[in-house]
Amino acid sequence: MTSMTLGSAINAGLSKALENDDKVLLMGEDIGKLGGVFRVTDGLQERFGAQRVVDTPLAEAGIVGTAVGLALRGYRPVVEIQFDGFVYPAFDQIVCQVAKLHYRSNGRIRMPLVIRIPWAGGVGAAEHHSESPEAYFVHTAGLRVIAASNPQDAYVMLQQAIASDDPVIFFEPKRLYHSKGEVDLDADLADAPPMHLARVAREGTDATVVTYGAQVRTALDAAVAAEDDGISLEVIDLRSLSPIDMNTVAASVRKTGRVVVTHEAAREAGVGAELIASITEECFHYLETPPRRVTGHDIPYPPSKLEKHHVPDLDRILHAVDLVLERGAGSSTTGDASAATVEGGVR
Repeated sequence: MTSMTLGSAINAGLSKALENDDKVLLMGEDIGKLGGVFRVTDGLQERFGAQRVVDTPLAEAGIVGTAVGLALRGYRPVVEIQFDGFVYPAFDQIVCQVAKLHYRSNGRIRMPLVIRIPWAGGVGAAEHHSESPEAYFVHTAGLRVIAASNPQDAYVMLQQAIASDDPVIFFEPKRLYHSKGEVDLDADLADAPPMHLARVAREGTDATVVTYGAQVRTALDAAVAAEDDGISLEVIDLRSLSPIDMNTVAASVRKTGRVVVTHEAAREAGVGAELIASITEECFHYLETPPRRVTGHDIPYPPSKLEKHHVPDLDRILHAVDLVLERGAGSSTTGDASAATVEGGVR
């Protein structure tokens, strides 16, 4: 095992994929000589050459459109979108071409294309650099959507995504790029859990917290804090947002009977809404209290000085845990929901 940052683990995963398959190539703005804005692709162009690690023009629709053509010709392109908010110019290509060509061709065409997106906030970045657009892609049939939360998963799941014949949107939580963890660089993909499976990041008995990406670390911190009050929280890291591993989620909810879902994206029609709808359908008779969501607010991403009020934190998660456990005066399910939103960001 090797201690690595999440960014270094992604670099290592890309390097391994480039080594193992000559058809793999990387494309993106400033990913070659500069090594990417976050230096995630640092050194790869020097090692593999400018024909396989390609610095592209600043044109996301053109980058993804070119990658579609390469995939049609048997290559396995890995596209980097420089920042999450820059993916929107390529939205038409992703939704109308990438997601649909396999079905449009009655299965004759494969689309082995990975789109890497540094994603979400918490780094003090400007507008268009801290977006959480995952719900758009989860809603789009034909795409796999992955969100890594730790270096080991980033290393393995990125290689699995590149090896897949399906198009994959691969979200990388940028505020965790410098977080460290143990990585097995000799991990065999054949023995690794499939990338669509969730994992139990922490076992517990009193309530389930379901989340993904950078919020996994926040949820784990909340579980440690809750332990001081004698509360045992189970934390589920979804890893895959499309498809969602509802078997793992449902097994946990049936055990605890109480659930909190948290994500940084806006609340309205977010992944949390889909999760709670599915949990209610599958686990209704096991639920002791209504599920709760802890999310970003339904606003454009705020200026960096205000983002700490937008990104769900430990206190907001613990407030929701109190609500589902019916602890304290604020736990009434018949109270003013709008007041709960203003005070704690919980609905």
